[in-house]
Amino acid sequence: MARCDVCGNDYDKAFTVTTPERSGTYDCFECAIHALAPSCANCGCRIIGHGSEHDGTFYCCAHCAKKAGVKGLDDRV
Repeated sequence: MARCDVCGNDYDKAFTVTTPERSGTYDCFECAIHALAPSCANCGCRIIGHGSEHDGTFYCCAHCAKKAGVKGLDDRV
């Protein structure tokens, strides 16, 4: 069995995610998201969808980007 890098659970169905920057073992998607997903620069939530990026800063949505002063991003057109 493999141990989750986030919660420490020793689980027979754990999986490994490898990115160009790092690799980790997780027992569930929740732990993988906690470890790998970027956080919104405005509200701090984990970005598990497309999100928005402006000058290397990530936002969960256009609303948060606008609150941070970013212009030109829209959730819908």
